[in-house]
Amino acid sequence: MANRHLSRSIVLQTLFEWDFLAAEKADKNIDNTEIKNKIKDVLNRNLKEFAPGLENDNFVFSLLEQVLAKRAEIDEIIEKAAPDWPLEKISVVDRNILRIGLTELLFGDRSQVPPKVAINEAIELAKTFG
Repeated sequence: MANRHLSRSIVLQTLFEWDFLAAEKADKNIDNTEIKNKIKDVLNRNLKEFAPGLENDNFVFSLLEQVLAKRAEIDEIIEKAAPDWPLEKISVVDRNILRIGLTELLFGDRSQVPPKVAINEAIELAKTFG
């Protein structure tokens, strides 16, 4: 498995868990700083478990940070594109695949990840995890 594809898989798994942390935050009034610390811990745990020999983990961290930073904009785009499917009705996996794909497609460096690659990678994640 290519390093970037593996990195996207790890980001997806981390975002999946993050969705549950966000729900826990709503239930227990946990502050955003604590959530950010937890998400970094989750990412580091996932890197150790699923990619112990990953040579360059900068892409993983930058992609996760970008998805989290642009989440509100991305979610708005998803809601406009699928008005009959409220965001909370889209499965957690599919919702986070869309977030990763749209983040790379709309906000990523096109010299690093061309649009065709961003779309193909989202499709491959959906085939594997969806």
